[in-house]
Amino acid sequence: MRKFWLLFAQATTIGLAVLFIIHTLRPELLPKAASSGGIVTLHEDAAETGSQLPGTGFSTAAKKVMPSVVNIYTSTEVKANPLLDDPRFRFFFGDQYDDAATERSNSLGSGVIVSDDGYIITNHHVVESADQIEVALADGRNARARIIGSDPETDLAVIKIDLPGGLPAITFGHSDKAQVGDVVLAIGNPFGVGQTVTMGIVSALKRNHLGLNTFENFIQTDAAINPGNSGGALVDVNGNLIGINSAIYSPNGGSLGIGFAIPVSTAKKVMEQIIQTGSVTRGWIGVAIQELTPELADSFKLGNRSGVLISEVVRGGPAEQAGVRAGDILLAVGDKELTDSTSMLEAIAALPPGKMAVLHLLRNQNEVVAQVKIGKRPKPRNK
Repeated sequence: MRKFWLLFAQATTIGLAVLFIIHTLRPELLPKAASSGGIVTLHEDAAETGSQLPGTGFSTAAKKVMPSVVNIYTSTEVKANPLLDDPRFRFFFGDQYDDAATERSNSLGSGVIVSDDGYIITNHHVVESADQIEVALADGRNARARIIGSDPETDLAVIKIDLPGGLPAITFGHSDKAQVGDVVLAIGNPFGVGQTVTMGIVSALKRNHLGLNTFENFIQTDAAINPGNSGGALVDVNGNLIGINSAIYSPNGGSLGIGFAIPVSTAKKVMEQIIQTGSVTRGWIGVAIQELTPELADSFKLGNRSGVLISEVVRGGPAEQAGVRAGDILLAVGDKELTDSTSMLEAIAALPPGKMAVLHLLRNQNEVVAQVKIGKRPKPRNK
């Protein structure tokens, strides 16, 4: 029995040695199951080196959006010198200065195609006072554009081009679902170098009191936005439009990581009105308002309630006709409670002219209700 176990042990040792030698020198002779025992098989991407890694790039979103973003070039005729129009100047020097009497001022910006028949949304300040507007598409085509309408109080404008075939319209997203920290892409034509895509995050929401527009509800982003990006697209990682790039904070004109975009919810409302009627109509009651500081709130004994102070009432305006007085605290418009001047402007502006609205006021510590007939908001001056 002892010899039997000795022979078995020797045979086993020799067999293992043979397997080791074959595994080392000629592994292809072994069955697959034996050769892979204890070894993890890696499934590598067959694509060429340098291709996009899944989930780490945004090329799909960029490719989706880039055809919908256009470059806008405008030119405006300006007087070179008022003296050149003086008849006495012309009497002595003749008409040889006619060609110098005017010169052209050029500017650039961006825009977003919102319909396949050629409507484009951009910033009011991009096309303001422009005599000629030239639009360059991402596919190399160019077209002359005309202004459909403009709204300086939100800094939005709609222009239109006419080209054969359907144009690549952008997909609208939901700016009200955006959250701080969401990744976004900004697409435009910075400094006229050509279409450019930059990436960042949503830095803040509902930025207002910046003194840029009358109606402010900006999305703040750190995606690089520079001069020429105005009117371009701010999109989410799926390539859906969530904002129109409008302004930057910069002492020197370059990007410092503080850019502002108009939410697509605001842009869509303005765009629809402009396309339908050529302008934007808003409600108005004829008052000047002031923010309630903590000191003012204490003096009026507001407690936990919020509102805005009516500092002035326009003579003959809807508010005066409804009995509203300077010094009243406007607490709510209908069932919408007011927290600051921005919420008050938005609440009144959203009401159609001619509609009756209920104002909830605080006057001498007593609540007062006033019925006001909404008027039409006057056009801003110097626009």
